Amino acid sequence: MRVAIVTHVVRHNDGQGRVNHEIARAALEEGFDVTLIASHVAPELLAHPKVTWVRVQPSRAWPTNLLRQQVFALKSALWLRQHRAEYDVLHVNGFITWARADVNTAHFVHGGWARSQYYPFGLTRGVWSAYQFVYTRANAVLERWAYRRSRVIAAVSRKVADEIRVSGGNPVERLDVIYNGVDTQTFASASADRLKFDLPADAFLLLFVGDLRTPRKNLGTVLHALKALPEHVHLTVAGYLPGSPYPAMARELGIASRVHFLGLVREMPTLMRSVDAYVFPSRYEAMSLSLLEAMAAGLPVVTARTAGGAEIITPDCGIVLDDPDDVAALARAVGQLADDTPRRHAMGKAAARLAMSFGWARMAAQYIALYRQIAGDASDVAHRDAHDLAHAAMPGVHSLQLEETP
Repeated sequence: MRVAIVTHVVRHNDGQGRVNHEIARAALEEGFDVTLIASHVAPELLAHPKVTWVRVQPSRAWPTNLLRQQVFALKSALWLRQHRAEYDVLHVNGFITWARADVNTAHFVHGGWARSQYYPFGLTRGVWSAYQFVYTRANAVLERWAYRRSRVIAAVSRKVADEIRVSGGNPVERLDVIYNGVDTQTFASASADRLKFDLPADAFLLLFVGDLRTPRKNLGTVLHALKALPEHVHLTVAGYLPGSPYPAMARELGIASRVHFLGLVREMPTLMRSVDAYVFPSRYEAMSLSLLEAMAAGLPVVTARTAGGAEIITPDCGIVLDDPDDVAALARAVGQLADDTPRRHAMGKAAARLAMSFGWARMAAQYIALYRQIAGDASDVAHRDAHDLAHAAMPGVHSLQLEETP
């Protein structure tokens, strides 16, 4: 089978990129030919003889991500149109190309984020806010168009599937849910090492992982909750720091000595095994990979219903808040974990058990099965069309043996 996957990045250290990396690797193990239409591909995949990389690299001269993504969408569609006979299944990710897709993985629903009561952007709130407003609205329109033109949509959570149904306009042909995966073995087997990250040995450590430049991930509420918690409760923050307003916020709240900004962290399994709990009250999320990773590392989690992934959290492994901006409720939830060590340890073990159901292999196997089904359906359709044409040409013949092409 020949599969083409369209995504911006295919590599380990990227959310969507990791998903497509694991799918591509599983497809290669099945003996498929894999074409990757992308800007960046992991070297280990490029070394495989059955991988073809179609490099689509929009120039940095385009001033915004919105425009660069449109250039990528156009260039990739032109290549796909010219090479349609070279693949059996086309797999895309949201609106990423103008080509019609067989499988479309929905990692995010811009229309759902725009409708959220927590959506903060508007045209009259400054240049950055106006750009974000336009970016979200444009992508909401484009992704609805892309989903309607896809044979199968694979939503990464039930939350995403529900939002596609609400905002989709015309009904889609088929909507499945395939949850993201996690490397359970790597996170479960890592060893704790607070010294590596210069973290206090005797503190109760919370961990927050996410984009530190956007209010959507909601680190601000976590910082305000930390101010209401005892001095021995500290917060570790992992994420890209340049341009982030949160170090200044921590100083203004008088808690800078209790917040440890680490920047981007490569040894995430070690970091997660070094802390006591994971906190992630995102205002909007499709399906958080870091949430699954924290569970695989044996951490109890505190999140909110607005965060994709909260739907899989059970009371024995985490606490799910109704309102991501409820500072008092967040502080109470963290306080319960900090004050009850036996309960916290039991919740961590339950989280690790639950994470075992979300391995990368399981996720990839679902996509491979979907590919086979789609390719089989296409083959059946072609066979029926040929059979119908034969009957039309020879109406007196009721059966005709057709030689199948291997």
